[in-house]
Amino acid sequence: MAHIPDGILSAPVLIGGAALAVGGVALGLRRLTDQAIPKAAILSAAFFAGSLIAIPVGPSSVHLLLSGLMGIMLGFGAFPAVAVALMLQAVLFGFGGLTTLGVNTFNIALPGVLLAMALGPTIRATSSPVRRMALAATVGALAVLGTGGLVAVSLALSSSDYTPVASILLATYLPLAIGEAFVTAAVVGFLARVHPEALSPALS
Repeated sequence: MAHIPDGILSAPVLIGGAALAVGGVALGLRRLTDQAIPKAAILSAAFFAGSLIAIPVGPSSVHLLLSGLMGIMLGFGAFPAVAVALMLQAVLFGFGGLTTLGVNTFNIALPGVLLAMALGPTIRATSSPVRRMALAATVGALAVLGTGGLVAVSLALSSSDYTPVASILLATYLPLAIGEAFVTAAVVGFLARVHPEALSPALS
């Protein structure tokens, strides 16, 4: 349940999440070059489509986030890419919510951006395909777990009644983290062979 629906979170969490998301989106838009916009659009569309395919896991459901991949390829540009996709999902399909748009954007985009900042330079610089794919898998998996942790914190901060549910929801992200690791490693490995420039955030 990375897409938290309306009517669950408290006002302070909604306001705080919105403020942080606006900051991330503004920074992403300022730093995206014209050349990186088509790449951001493609990744946003992939996230939009992938998020609509939910797989039930325990009391919740999971879906591909691609936040680690977006972080590697877009840097802070992942914030506007995620925000646009989430807004369209909320408006067109009622998936997630409009009041929670900021919180959801922040929860999904931030872990991937931070992990890509830490490991992205090594992923792009290494000459070892195995090491590159292993690092990409690490970014993909940890980004998912980071999102799960932020979702749990958002729920727990909104009400202590959500604390048991938040703990259970965090466990549902474990199988998704494994799947996301394979997807991120496969895409990064492929792009490194055929078009390594695509792995650069191309920020101004």
